Amino acid sequence: MTDSVAIEIGDDYVATIELRRPPNNFFSLEMIDGIAGGLESLDDDPRCRAAVLCAQGKHFCAGADFSPQGAHYTTEDLYAAAVRIFRTHTPVVAAVHGAAVGGGLGLALAADFRIAAPEARFSANFARLGFHQGFGLSVTLPRLVGPQVAADLLFTGRRVPGEEAAQLGLADRLVPRDEVRSAAHAMAGEIAMSAPLAVRSIRATLRGDLADEVEAATFHEHREQDRLQHTADFAEGTRAMAERRTPEFRGE
Repeated sequence: MTDSVAIEIGDDYVATIELRRPPNNFFSLEMIDGIAGGLESLDDDPRCRAAVLCAQGKHFCAGADFSPQGAHYTTEDLYAAAVRIFRTHTPVVAAVHGAAVGGGLGLALAADFRIAAPEARFSANFARLGFHQGFGLSVTLPRLVGPQVAADLLFTGRRVPGEEAAQLGLADRLVPRDEVRSAAHAMAGEIAMSAPLAVRSIRATLRGDLADEVEAATFHEHREQDRLQHTADFAEGTRAMAERRTPEFRGE
């Protein structure tokens, strides 16, 4: 447990991993490191066979905070922690009750399943910021929704509401907002009723080299983000977001 992440294991072999940086649950290195460390511990705990990833506050995770007051960390360190999440073995069901934006979408896609509310919204908004996608989305997004839909979402950065997310495959089940967490727990409970060694074996087969692919992708993503972060378009994109207006990009 950290200030950003709390973990509790229930009597039904289901652990709850709760993000505690409301209302937006913006990234911090402590948060991502806490999730990774928590899952690593759960992998070795016989009391846990599945986990629910959920969040306090208004949103699931709004990604990075680009305001002057935002958290300061190196993207390289953050992505190293993210890769650790992908290397863990416990099945995870994400409960997405609000926004999963940018890197927050990447975090949601690190889970095996996503339960969402109609009010939820999913957005890979990087291009709207003059930025390159990160958190392994170069791999996980097309793997989940196909290359054409992934290109649409990455090029436009548009917001996808819960109902469309379910149609596209971003969300596996859609339930009322106040039932998201309980539905995620119920799904994790179903998984936990199966033979744990068999589930881990099946999961490893289905995921294949995903963790290695994500590690390679984050290396490229970090390099492109570092390059684009020094452009005028990125400065305009983040400024426009803070001012809640449409950005005026110039390709510089």
